[in-house]
Amino acid sequence: MVAKRQQDIGKYSYADYLQWTEGEQIELMDGIPYAMTPAPSREHQRLVLELGRQFANFLKGHDCDVYVAPFDVRLTETVSPNDEDIKTVIQPDLSVICDQKKLDERGCLGAPDLIIEVISPSTAAHDYIRKYQLYEKYAVKEYWLVHPFDQIVTVFLLGEGGFGKPTYYDKERSVAVATLPGFTIEVDSLFDN
Repeated sequence: MVAKRQQDIGKYSYADYLQWTEGEQIELMDGIPYAMTPAPSREHQRLVLELGRQFANFLKGHDCDVYVAPFDVRLTETVSPNDEDIKTVIQPDLSVICDQKKLDERGCLGAPDLIIEVISPSTAAHDYIRKYQLYEKYAVKEYWLVHPFDQIVTVFLLGEGGFGKPTYYDKERSVAVATLPGFTIEVDSLFDN
């Protein structure tokens, strides 16, 4: 990554992001770069794959698409932004996008309908605080946090004033996916190997 002077920190854009070294895993939030952790754990990857499989199976024949990381989601308040206007680029573990106009060859421009993050010990605060605030700000309709160690799923749904109170699902319950009517995931199907 190209270094900027201290007074320029927070002013990175998607144009800068595109110039960074291939292989560097960085997310950009409101112009501030955050280095992503090294390769996630095996359990993390297994959960992402299982979630992706279940969503992909359900979405066959639907207008929505599912993507797993690495997949760039560019968030901006500008209607027709150029690369310099985009200050937030994230790579959620799983994204569901139903508005096909948001998809291009670079990924997604605009808020996905649903985002899922699988919690890792090193990223828990990032997912619970920074990403929660970011997803709420850009109006992601549904945000899930999947906890591999506790084997629970936390779901936030967007309402009039932002995300409402979370709903928690353990292995005894199933999650009805609010943004995809008719789709339910049995929580135990995620954690039973």
